[in-house]
Amino acid sequence: AQLNIVTQSRRADQFGQPGTSSLAMSMLDEGTKRRDALAISEELAGLGANLGAGSNLDMSTVSLNALTANLDESLDIYADVILNPSFPESDLARLKKQLRAQIQREKVTPVSMALRVFPELMYGEGHAYSMPLTGSGTLESLERIDRQTLEDYHSTWFRPNNATMIVVGDTTLETIRPKLEKLFRDWEPGSVPVKNIDLVEQQPDEKIYLLDRPGSEQSIIFAGHIMPPKANPDEFAIDAMNGVLGGDFSARLNMNLREDKSWSYGARTLILDAAGPRPFLGYAPVQTDKTAPAMAEMRREMAEIVGERPPTAEELARGLDDGTLSLPGRWETAGAVAGSLVEMVRFGYDDDYWDTYAENVRGLSLQQVSEAADEHVKPDSLIWVVVGDRAKIESEIRALEIGEIVPIDADGNVLTDEGT
Repeated sequence: AQLNIVTQSRRADQFGQPGTSSLAMSMLDEGTKRRDALAISEELAGLGANLGAGSNLDMSTVSLNALTANLDESLDIYADVILNPSFPESDLARLKKQLRAQIQREKVTPVSMALRVFPELMYGEGHAYSMPLTGSGTLESLERIDRQTLEDYHSTWFRPNNATMIVVGDTTLETIRPKLEKLFRDWEPGSVPVKNIDLVEQQPDEKIYLLDRPGSEQSIIFAGHIMPPKANPDEFAIDAMNGVLGGDFSARLNMNLREDKSWSYGARTLILDAAGPRPFLGYAPVQTDKTAPAMAEMRREMAEIVGERPPTAEELARGLDDGTLSLPGRWETAGAVAGSLVEMVRFGYDDDYWDTYAENVRGLSLQQVSEAADEHVKPDSLIWVVVGDRAKIESEIRALEIGEIVPIDADGNVLTDEGT
């Protein structure tokens, strides 16, 4: 049996210290009021069960994969971890030390350097999505997180009126419901804060944020802007359009920068899933001397798909095949089925979403996909984040004349010639 309880989200960090959600979820199996971490681990191993917990932009999930024969005993641990985490001080100190090292690595690793600063540049302060995309928070926020912070987080967000239980396996509602009701009968509802995932305006002008990494052999280029929430009427067309532009290996951007010019090992565009306004990102790691030319090509590809080179029938057909012919293998495991149900909860899909998915994809017209590009790709509003050796790349980027260049540090602070 596969059980997922979907509850509060990483965006809950909006109301506290960045990184709280990820740290709290990491500590759920470190001990409860009845079991320490070793007991939890040994009991799960003896039952052949696996317990997991994690967060994404919108929600946190506590999952259990258990043998049907051992379901009752496994559920007892599952409920205990959800309802009664103790957040032991010694384990908190250990995990904070590990997280501190992780943040320090992120601040010197090119891709994570960009992902840490991009959200605030895109969403601005105060939005639930404006914190580092890595989910790890900051060194400053980490120092302010203590055991009470995690307890407050748990008591605020772990509420039955803020949670959905998803069960997949050899069971029925009549069988599983009494088991769950018995274990969770004392779980009390409570008021839950409303998180700000409002729509945000596109940037009026292009802007290039430059993160200096002296001695880098290559540059990491990100270029993006806001896209509509996942649950929007154009989503099937947007997804197909992204497949043409950069979402697949054979898409235009990768064929250009990798296969044609050999400037990159791989370039792509991606739209991160979110219940609110989503980040649309073009991404390319390129050799240092091709940083500016690669930026010009990325911008050209985005401009042409809304202009002189709209998606073609051949490109669309290839994308529709990719999107539908793989469906039979999508739900081969209980975990995969549960994951699709989690998507339905996260984005508020109708109950027949997956039943009609292939029909909706196959029903797309070339005009719909072209209109999605015209409506949702904004080459004149791109936010660029480039990580590389500033001394080698800045002058050529400046010569592109596509936007103001703003040097920043790994925390997103604007630098002057004298420093921060």
